[in-house]
Amino acid sequence: MVGAFAVAGQDRIRSLTTPQPSYVRPTAEKRFKRYVKDTVGPIAWIGLVSGAAFSTAFNSPEEWGKSGEGFGRRVASNFGRNVVRNTVMYGLDEAFKLDSGFYPSTKRDVGSRVGNAFISVVTARKANGKRTVGIPRIVGTYTADVVANQFWYPARFDWKDGMKRGGISLAANAAFNLVREFIFKK
Repeated sequence: MVGAFAVAGQDRIRSLTTPQPSYVRPTAEKRFKRYVKDTVGPIAWIGLVSGAAFSTAFNSPEEWGKSGEGFGRRVASNFGRNVVRNTVMYGLDEAFKLDSGFYPSTKRDVGSRVGNAFISVVTARKANGKRTVGIPRIVGTYTADVVANQFWYPARFDWKDGMKRGGISLAANAAFNLVREFIFKK
């Protein structure tokens, strides 16, 4: 019985990691435009501001307070993290010739779409469309959170808090991928 589940799991992973026939690597210009859009575009700002509003409502970090000034610090912090994350990710994507962009599943069943949303957080695509370990996204996410905790968060935070927040950021990215997979379809 366990063997059947293992084979089914391997089949699911194989279906998620095989190249998608419709994948075409974006041009250098399109990759750069995506970097700019993901860093300072309108959707990025919606995420930055809504994240700051959420953090202000829960007063996290509490040293910044629930005031307008605290909200502004959180927006600036989120913007800084976003710039670091996307710059590291873009640079590593270009250096390794990878594509860390999210692409909705070409399959229409719920399981494939959920699997695609989750696996896209930790994978990138090679030029042929095959998935590989997404070093750029993982490193960019953790770097951004460690840098924020080391340099502009209150003194009680350190790199370990940044590592914890990096994991939370990857999980939040998976949740956003689910939204893109099921609600904001291309």
